[in-house]
Amino acid sequence: MTNSATIRQQIFSLADRDAPRTEAMIQADVRQLLLIAPLNLDIEDLHDIVLESPLGDRRRIDIEMGSTVIEVKKDLRKGSVRAEAVEQLYGYVSEREHQSGHRYIGLLTDGAEWACYRASEGELKSVSTIVVNAANPEVDEFLVWLEGVLATATAISPAAREIRARLGVGSSSHALDKASIKSLYEANKDEPSVKLKRSLWSKLLTSALGTQFDGSDDLFVEHTLLVNSAEIIAHAVIGLPVESLPPISLLSGSKFDESGVHGVVEQDFFDWVLEVDGGQAFVRSLARRLGRFDWSVVEQDVLKVLYESVIGAATRKRLGEYYTPDWLANQIVEKTVDDPLNQRVLDPACGSGTFLFHAVRRYLRAAEQKLMPLDETLTQLTQHVIGLELHPVAVTLARVTYLLAIGRSRLTDPNRGEIQVPVFLGDSVQWREQQTDLLSKGTLTIETDDGVQLFSDELKFPDNLLNNAGTFDQLVQEMADRAANRKAGSPVPSLSGIFQRLAISTADQPALRDTFRIMCDLHDQGRDHIWGYYVRNLARPMWLAQSKNRVDRLIGNPPWLAYRHMPPDMQAVFRSMSESRGLWHGAAVATQQDLSALFAARSCQLYLRDDGDFAFVMPNAVVDRGQYSGFRSGEFPDSVEPVAVSFTPSWDLRKLRPHFFPRGASVIFGKKSKQAVQMPAQIESWQGKLPGSDAHWSEVEPCVSRITDEARIFDTTIQSAYKARFANGAILSPRLLFMVEERDASPLGVPAGRKSIKSSRSANEKKPWKALASFEGTVETEFVRPLYSGESLLPYSMMAPLQVIVPWNGTKLLGSSDEDLELYIGLADWWRAAEECWEKHRSSDRLTLLEQLDYHSKLSKQFPIPKIRVVYNKSGMHLSAAIVTNKRAVVSNGLYWAAAASMDEAHYICAFLNSPVTTELVRPLMSYGKDERHIDKYVWGLPLPEFSSHETDHIELSGLGEEAAQLAGSVETDSSKHFSAQRRAVRNALSGTAACKRIDEIIYDLLS
Repeated sequence: MTNSATIRQQIFSLADRDAPRTEAMIQADVRQLLLIAPLNLDIEDLHDIVLESPLGDRRRIDIEMGSTVIEVKKDLRKGSVRAEAVEQLYGYVSEREHQSGHRYIGLLTDGAEWACYRASEGELKSVSTIVVNAANPEVDEFLVWLEGVLATATAISPAAREIRARLGVGSSSHALDKASIKSLYEANKDEPSVKLKRSLWSKLLTSALGTQFDGSDDLFVEHTLLVNSAEIIAHAVIGLPVESLPPISLLSGSKFDESGVHGVVEQDFFDWVLEVDGGQAFVRSLARRLGRFDWSVVEQDVLKVLYESVIGAATRKRLGEYYTPDWLANQIVEKTVDDPLNQRVLDPACGSGTFLFHAVRRYLRAAEQKLMPLDETLTQLTQHVIGLELHPVAVTLARVTYLLAIGRSRLTDPNRGEIQVPVFLGDSVQWREQQTDLLSKGTLTIETDDGVQLFSDELKFPDNLLNNAGTFDQLVQEMADRAANRKAGSPVPSLSGIFQRLAISTADQPALRDTFRIMCDLHDQGRDHIWGYYVRNLARPMWLAQSKNRVDRLIGNPPWLAYRHMPPDMQAVFRSMSESRGLWHGAAVATQQDLSALFAARSCQLYLRDDGDFAFVMPNAVVDRGQYSGFRSGEFPDSVEPVAVSFTPSWDLRKLRPHFFPRGASVIFGKKSKQAVQMPAQIESWQGKLPGSDAHWSEVEPCVSRITDEARIFDTTIQSAYKARFANGAILSPRLLFMVEERDASPLGVPAGRKSIKSSRSANEKKPWKALASFEGTVETEFVRPLYSGESLLPYSMMAPLQVIVPWNGTKLLGSSDEDLELYIGLADWWRAAEECWEKHRSSDRLTLLEQLDYHSKLSKQFPIPKIRVVYNKSGMHLSAAIVTNKRAVVSNGLYWAAAASMDEAHYICAFLNSPVTTELVRPLMSYGKDERHIDKYVWGLPLPEFSSHETDHIELSGLGEEAAQLAGSVETDSSKHFSAQRRAVRNALSGTAACKRIDEIIYDLLS
């Protein structure tokens, strides 16, 4: 039997809880699994797997291995076994931690279920659990989970799949580390230094991410874990033994300073863990887990993968954090940076450093081809590839990515010389332009207000010091270190030695002494440790904006922060800056505008030299939507420094599948010039199916075709009058309480005017409702109405409706507080039971059941029900529409509806909505997911005129719509098939008919 087969058999045997066995047998089998599984145990580890390990007080641990104690039970499903075992395990873990002084992990198992625990706040807390299916065990998944707990493997490849599996949210490693650091934060979050660092973190990320940033403690904890991880990885990249380095060294960067690598790891928002009890033990444990990887071999931005693996998809979507795929960044760099040794490149929104990675690699290849000495290569590299980023977590990730791009062999070469990694925390837009400038009257000014003090102090530095970035950084760092190392309350030390070593002019010294005095005061107040970091990084955009320091190439992916998600003060500045540059398209489309265009224009203005080139990943709307017309003009007026750019053809990436962002993307190219050249309508359309999110360009290239096409410009300010007439249907949720079907009545029957009904269930119901029992009752017939949903709709026709309870008495909706409800015994009984269920199981929102039913008046506005309505689907790959004349039927939120003044108008609208031409024209206007699916009101971005009986083409289109409806009604459909298949059958039957061909021609002419 092969080793893998042996391991599988061993896991299968352990997982079979129904087999006759004893705890001693399970203990032996667990030990055997540890011995034979690919856990990378060395000889010492193998000897350390001890059965019945004595605790020292007559108690014995079932199995002990390193820093893990394992408690074995016969079957954890039975009775009080689990609770007793957890209590027993806590005694073992806490005693071992007391004896050793470092963290222990508890593992509870019956062979099938494996539960990982850690001791915290006087109890054992569950961290991660996995259950092995005895019938079909997932061997690889289980072994990765187990290895994550034991942290025994070494030399793991830092490939994306390994990062996700071993460090991502679903891994046992992440669960352990997240639980540990969260416990540390909860115990120390009111400490002054921790509060200060969290406050500055929140302030910066509100600027970067707007109102979508919620500033939660949980996110701060996750960011701390990410940054601590990245800083430990940075040490591993240059070959340092992270498992044995002091924690303070790992998070302060002292080893980097000793080795002449500067600007990678430094005191920041996230080193608070070193200041709290238990923090150093946590850092040691984290270092042990990360030291298992071979960080010397990296071929892509793996820190991006780490970020996306730790920060959940829902959080990243809310914050708008989506990083550029490596293959795309690689191609943009290859196209734009055509002379890397002679072009200075800046990514002003560098994120985790994807573009920097490929720009660094491009420079190094060119330097090697030219046979440049290593010390010269690295010195010149750090002057030629630079990054800025406002997100403090991303800054640290990007710095480590920069090191990974350089590679261990170069970093450890004795001939390399000093390196200053040029990735800076900075406000690239310089939002304070219209408020208080950081740089004014010859002085860089940083406010130290942390929201706690009544008055704020200011740290001031003469701006001429910014001319030498290395000297300025060293000066600020030494001032911050000296303030932090001084005993609180002692006299302010002299700076004369620093001034002399760094050749600081006499004229600049008084201001620096005043600033140093404030830094010492901040230390006495417990508010220091961070200002040096803050000052050095916020100063860098000012320095780059000076004309002599501007770059030759701008590349990157600007933030796509939507206007509606900006805080009010940011909205005001954004609008002002956009208006002055001709980028504001009017309040009517404000919600469709985002930061990307202003960011790109502002970056060109501040950081790009004349005739310098740029390439930015932008929303696809930039190339064809009306709200970006000002940006496409290439002319950005400004009272201080007007900017003009000359655009060249863009890349349209919207037709790549799957979409790698939640919105369609494009890449724009151009040059800063004296004369503006409008963005060409000509585009290069990329089409094809991508092989995977982590693919390299060599894998992507064969899957993609690049076709010359032309962009069609859509002016979103021109909209059909029908947009205002259509409304979304009602949200009849949860289904359990409202959707019903008839049930068999009892032999005694039901009272006249009532129906015997029960809840109509669906496999698509959500928790907790799907697990609840159905409702049953007899309800007055007038309150059981037909319901049309998206599943009822076919092109030009409706299938049989569903049934729904609607408490409408002819004049109003009835709730439990309404006295009229008592007039209807059946409805009252159903409604009270439904309300009780709602109150017990609803989420944290405060809506009553009636408010939920009539959310935003989507139900009540349907009454009195119009005689003629047109409905169309909210989502789907194709538009479908039909006429509804049932005056009792209500419409659900899967449809949009509008009253029609006549059947002629209804047929006119239906013909328009069902036409394939309409679907194709509206597709570029739609939002993007797996495919363009969310039609909503985007369709009315097409300027369909309102129906007029005086327009011959309107009359003709109406008649053709009626003819198409008759044809659709004659199509046989199979009700056993999914509604999407039935829609397709109708579309196929209509396609090619004379009536539908003519409808398409008229629609095209009307919209043209």
